[in-house]
Amino acid sequence: MSARDAILARLRTNRPAGDFPLPKVPTFVPLVGDDYVAEFTERLGKMGGRVERAGPASDPFATVRSRFDGARVIASAVPEFAGNRDLAAVRKPGDLADVDVAVVRARFGVAETGSVLFTQDDLIVNSVAYLAQHLIVLLDPDDIVVNIQAAYKRPDFAQAAYAVLHTGPSATADIEGVLIHGAQGVRSLTVLLLQRKKQAA
Repeated sequence: MSARDAILARLRTNRPAGDFPLPKVPTFVPLVGDDYVAEFTERLGKMGGRVERAGPASDPFATVRSRFDGARVIASAVPEFAGNRDLAAVRKPGDLADVDVAVVRARFGVAETGSVLFTQDDLIVNSVAYLAQHLIVLLDPDDIVVNIQAAYKRPDFAQAAYAVLHTGPSATADIEGVLIHGAQGVRSLTVLLLQRKKQAA
């Protein structure tokens, strides 16, 4: 038995009897207006990210093509874009340390914070959202919710083994307030507003 399995077994054995339902998430008055795309764009911009609208149907990635300039390794977790690094073939998370650009789709966005949510299914390999130099995030405008409370009410959190909210690129600031992006993670985060392909009925 591994150490992990031993710890989990002890937790199960010593778990108090009874049902302990999660507290209800309150509904707060929204702090944003009705235009969720505009609110999301403004808040993501304040966190160092940017939003682009999809290009024409012939090339929806036209508005972000400059992000691929000079990129040698592109990892794509979406069917809309073909990269040259197969995420399904990755053996160790650290194998993605040489990724220049990663293209992923967010499960949803949050207007109030400019955040996007990824699950393990969206990323395929979780580390791609941290080790890539630049992150391009596909987001359907219809998938933007008003605030964090609305986000937590979605089933994604309960159903996912891994879920993470990203708000802009990596950033750090020293005591004098000098802000540096990309210090410990992605150097840039660009959200491309691109509708999901509708599933056939």
